Amino acid sequence: MLRFAGFELDQQRVELRGADGTPIKLRPKAFEMLRLFATSGGRVLSKQELMEAVWPNVHVGEDSLFQCIRELRTALGDERRQLIKLASGGGYLLAAEVVAAPAAGPGQAGEEGPDPTDEIESLSPAELAAVPARSPRAMFGLSRQAIVGAVAGLCLVMGLAVAAPVLKPDLLFKRTPPRLAVVPIVDDSNDPRGAAMAAEVTARLTDGFAKVQNISVVAPRLAVTGGESAAASTASSDYELRGELQHGDQSWTLRARIIKAATGEVQSVVAASVAAEELDAQLAQSRLVAGVGHVLARRLNEILEPSAARARTPGASAGGDKVAVDQALASINQTTRERFGAAQAMLQKALTDDPDNVDLAVALASLQMRGIQMVWFSPEEAVAVEAKANATLEQALRLKPNSIPVLEAHCRFLSATNHFVESLVTCAKALSFDPWNGAALYLIGLGQVYLGRFHDALATFQQADRYDTPPASRWTWLLGAGMTYVLMGRDEEALPWLQRSIAITPGTGRSHFLLAAAYQRTGRFEEARAAIAEGLKLRPGTTRRSVSPPMKNASPVNIAAWERVVQAEVDAGLPEQ
Repeated sequence: MLRFAGFELDQQRVELRGADGTPIKLRPKAFEMLRLFATSGGRVLSKQELMEAVWPNVHVGEDSLFQCIRELRTALGDERRQLIKLASGGGYLLAAEVVAAPAAGPGQAGEEGPDPTDEIESLSPAELAAVPARSPRAMFGLSRQAIVGAVAGLCLVMGLAVAAPVLKPDLLFKRTPPRLAVVPIVDDSNDPRGAAMAAEVTARLTDGFAKVQNISVVAPRLAVTGGESAAASTASSDYELRGELQHGDQSWTLRARIIKAATGEVQSVVAASVAAEELDAQLAQSRLVAGVGHVLARRLNEILEPSAARARTPGASAGGDKVAVDQALASINQTTRERFGAAQAMLQKALTDDPDNVDLAVALASLQMRGIQMVWFSPEEAVAVEAKANATLEQALRLKPNSIPVLEAHCRFLSATNHFVESLVTCAKALSFDPWNGAALYLIGLGQVYLGRFHDALATFQQADRYDTPPASRWTWLLGAGMTYVLMGRDEEALPWLQRSIAITPGTGRSHFLLAAAYQRTGRFEEARAAIAEGLKLRPGTTRRSVSPPMKNASPVNIAAWERVVQAEVDAGLPEQ
């Protein structure tokens, strides 16, 4: 129980009460934010810290934060903003003394219950005779029935302990999550900025991997004396993350690897580079960390979520599935209908050679869901593809419920079939195993757009751009940010995002139509007509009726915004029929 400014915050009952003890209604997120304030010791909590704590693994915009702050101020009667204050450097604090008090309730520590001997002593002789005597056969204060039950329970536990190795170890014993020790990144840059850069990269890697759901992270000890502290950090770990930061004429490079601690075996090696002068230090650090973190998180996921056991099809080469998936992804780096067709054929051939391979089936389902989103299937084909993908993903989720590729594919399936609320949940789970996953962030942003949460979507797409990984998906979040700006009526801000996306891939022409709407509403009419013409080359036959995406399950806010965009496209020359 916490008390402040006449209020009681009952953490056990999840309840805020006023001075008279009357409960004050709060939404769960608002209660959690108030609890953070009350337990922070008067410290200023940054906006980012609040959003990450209250909405873990879900990317929301500041609108959601402000809504919780408003709700708390209303509940506390803080119209003058004297309790929850905005700090001068950004962030918020609770400006009140918080006192911890014991929670009220029966059986509270320190209360003395009645002595049963007092009751017996107060009985009359007749009543005393009615008190049952203790059985002479009782042992250790237990009756015969209690002893029999205890022995039976002990036998059951022993039997399960013997059978567990034959059946499933997790039946009795919950496994401890593997421990990953993040060793301080070595500064090999010969640059005066290198030491600070390496320390910040180390901290960001630690924070990122601490978000991964199925591992525990041992934080680095930066004040190392004679190597003893580093040894202490890694002594009890299953894996170690080690790396070096280097600086060349044009770029910063972070090289990192995951090592199995017991054997020294290297599990994965990756390098990421960023332009030395083009980016500010914060963005450079973010992209270096995301570049290596994304790859290493996926490798850890492969190690901890191995493929379901199966007999390999005769003639199928070991590791061939991974090669086929990697080549298919590489072929759609610049997405066109032709490249999509090549990738689909590649995966179908690999699956024909190895028909029981779950990983190949999932990769093909994910690719085909992208084809549905890009409108590269006829309506009849799309129905058949959806049905087959659904069956594939249901089986894969049963076999590999925590696999990043499976969760990504399921997330894409839900998004492509307009189940946006469900897609947000599944994509957030994918992020809980790889916090730097730009593809999952894009799909989260897309769901937020369709649900009318434009500010949240914009923040999500911009977060993906700060990570800029994987490169094959870069055009998607660029398009997502541009589309969101257009839907919000912020057309000038939309232009650079759309132009950058189109420079990577023209997609289906939809990006050109959005560009045309932005040009039209900013008075650049010639460029608007040219963008419409280019879009019609890529997507001939498009009209007012067919230009917007399917609006099943979309919010009224999103539908109204799209109607305004389509009208601007028509004004720029898009055919009515």
